[in-house]
Amino acid sequence: MKKEELPIALDLSDKVVVITGAGGVLCSRMAEAYAAAGAKVAILDLRLPAATKVEDIIVKDGGTAKAYEANCLDRASLEKAHEAILHDLGPCDILVNGAGGNSPKATTTQEFYAPKQNENEISFFDLKPEGFQFVFDLNLLGAWLTTQVFAKDMLGRKECSILNISSMNAFTPLTKIPAYSAAKAGVSNFTKWLATYFATENIRVNAIAPGFFSTTQNHALLWNEDGAPTARTAKILRNTPMNRFGETDELLGATLFLSDAKAAGFITGVILPIDGGFSAYSGV
Repeated sequence: MKKEELPIALDLSDKVVVITGAGGVLCSRMAEAYAAAGAKVAILDLRLPAATKVEDIIVKDGGTAKAYEANCLDRASLEKAHEAILHDLGPCDILVNGAGGNSPKATTTQEFYAPKQNENEISFFDLKPEGFQFVFDLNLLGAWLTTQVFAKDMLGRKECSILNISSMNAFTPLTKIPAYSAAKAGVSNFTKWLATYFATENIRVNAIAPGFFSTTQNHALLWNEDGAPTARTAKILRNTPMNRFGETDELLGATLFLSDAKAAGFITGVILPIDGGFSAYSGV
């Protein structure tokens, strides 16, 4: 991505941006946008090859980026990455807690309770604690632990901020995915708590709440094996006034805006929906 391709004109020169989950579809594009705005970007992902691929794209476009393997649920792993980033790029100015996701082990087969028709169906009563725990840890504990490690860099400095990734699930839980909905509600609450806690240090903390984007992670919920839309996709689009899924790049303007101290210097504790009107529509 080139600077002229950015959705808004920002200058983040010399800022160090740390992004977790940056090897994924959405956060990799955020990493490219930050780099195009002049930032030095640390790309953290559990899968180093995925992170390295993003680094290569950014460097090829003339930006500054470095890939690091990191497990957001392992403090030692995060501390190792933190030490390397301090050496390679400098202290963190902007942290994006992008790592997250759902698991089939925390997903029901049906939207509403009904007696099981076959043994392959998964009801609420079949869900196991380990499935719930995994989703909560990945979305909430991971953001908490990563913030503990990197927010120390921001203390006593100016123009620093944290951006969390919430979801439409945080406002109204979606069917089938109870753990993910509850975990993202926790992310939103945690965002507001952090915004208050760090206010005296002038560290702003906000979150974006994406609506429906078709990614690798949710592909099976939205599309049949033959590529046709599922019944769930039909419901989503029917309840999204703009009648389409979001495009990855439509997250970038809000992401950069909330991260920029000049553009959003008095904004903290905000959960910003990016949802094509889904949260505004009553269904009638």
